[in-house]
Amino acid sequence: MTVTATSVDESDQLQPQTAPSSRAERLVRLVPALAAALCGVLLYVSFPPRPLWWLALPAFAGLGWVLRGRGWKAGLGLGYLFGLGFLLPLLVWTGVEVGPVPWIALAAIEAMFIALVGAGIAAVSRLPAWPLWAAAVWIAGEAARARVPFHGFPWGKVAFGQADGVFLPLAAVGGSPVLGFAVVLCGFGLYEAVRLGLDARRTREIRRSAAAVALLSVAVPVAGAVAARALVSDKAQDGYTTVALIQGNVPRSGLEFNAQRRAVLDYHARETERLAAEVKAGKIARPDLVLWPENSSDVDPFANADAYAVIDQAAKAIGAPISVGGVVARDGKLWNEQILWDPRKGPTDTYDKRQIQPFGEYLPLRGLIGAINGNWTSMVRQDFSRGTKPGVFTMDRAKVGLVTCYEAAFDWAVRSEVTDGAQLISVPSNNATFDRSEMTYQQLAMSRVRAVEHSRTVTVPVTSGVSAIIMPDGRITQKTGMFVHAHLVQKVPLRSSETPATRLGVLPEIALVLVAAGGLGWAIGAGVRGRRTRDA
Repeated sequence: MTVTATSVDESDQLQPQTAPSSRAERLVRLVPALAAALCGVLLYVSFPPRPLWWLALPAFAGLGWVLRGRGWKAGLGLGYLFGLGFLLPLLVWTGVEVGPVPWIALAAIEAMFIALVGAGIAAVSRLPAWPLWAAAVWIAGEAARARVPFHGFPWGKVAFGQADGVFLPLAAVGGSPVLGFAVVLCGFGLYEAVRLGLDARRTREIRRSAAAVALLSVAVPVAGAVAARALVSDKAQDGYTTVALIQGNVPRSGLEFNAQRRAVLDYHARETERLAAEVKAGKIARPDLVLWPENSSDVDPFANADAYAVIDQAAKAIGAPISVGGVVARDGKLWNEQILWDPRKGPTDTYDKRQIQPFGEYLPLRGLIGAINGNWTSMVRQDFSRGTKPGVFTMDRAKVGLVTCYEAAFDWAVRSEVTDGAQLISVPSNNATFDRSEMTYQQLAMSRVRAVEHSRTVTVPVTSGVSAIIMPDGRITQKTGMFVHAHLVQKVPLRSSETPATRLGVLPEIALVLVAAGGLGWAIGAGVRGRRTRDA
């Protein structure tokens, strides 16, 4: 073996090529990392309560600039920074009650999915028509986040930031996956169009096929959204029903736990009786059905005669069926339950929440978590049980599908109510724990997307606000403030037709995941072939 020595002069000449020689060069190397984090923040700013949905496009254009042509390891790190920039501010509300550690931990864990997406986007960015593959990889990442761990956490899907946007009608075509895919594809397409334009100015050459792909990546989502408007309608198909939403509010301080629960029940009964008095006085039309929020009766009415009497009195006063959100103990198990309360017959039907919230309604890995932090086990003393069946209440002549709070984030939980016959959807929620944070507005935007996705009126009764009535075209026609007692009454359309999104269900998401897998397979295969060629 021959060993060649390198002289000092030669090594000095090589040194500037392997290490930055100045602070400016070091800062330049930090630009992609800073840009990735700032683009993540830009995506966050595009979400409600700000109506800046269009900022998602430059956010993904910037992500495309950061990731295109890089190796998967760089993509992993830059994707993680993008994820932290997005999720840390988006999920800050999760720490309102329990402090910053769970909030930061949740954002850090969820950002790992976006890190993997970043690696995947970097891998496919060298392929022809890369915006298509890259957008599909993003949706595949969202599909994974919606399922694992602990049954998933879909909060922060791109689609949920588009309730005010021009792309919203695409929800009726293929649900949140197709809506999100269109936004991400358009963002990557914008970057590619700008990049090719700058290249053409420098080289005086136009790469026609690449330019066509870039323009189509922008034009097709926009044209698709315009065409999809034909699927969006707020016209009644099965007549109308007059619905009332009750927001009783919650006591802010000064009561111990059991007194708080009883006060919340009394507040909702009192607000219902206040509505009944207005009806009797002829100030407002009598509702055909009344919707109370989640946790409006944390005192089990089946086990407490006084709670039963309070609800029954309110139902008789208004003279209409009420959907009551209760916490019910049955057969040694705890249930987050909606109870259909008839003014003459009392409780006649129930719906048990199926998608319960980890660390809020049940504690995963209880033994391990308790050993790390005993406060968690004291906060979640007993796990709620999961329901197994869709909940559609027949209230007066309307079929009302129940989607309890956290369930609104899950595609399957909303769709199942519609396919089970729901003519309108109710999303009873309890956001009081999260104070005046953005959480309630983020969840309200989800409900607006669901309204268009399934072409149904969506009602959102919330204990402390914001309660709202949403038309099938996604418009909010009435809403309350936060931490006030209020009621909303409106005549709303009943609909029974199914959108393509309802009929197709999970198929569009599966198709996009397969596209992502195809692109990743192509990129990996191309990389292997390239290494073999270099080795040969």
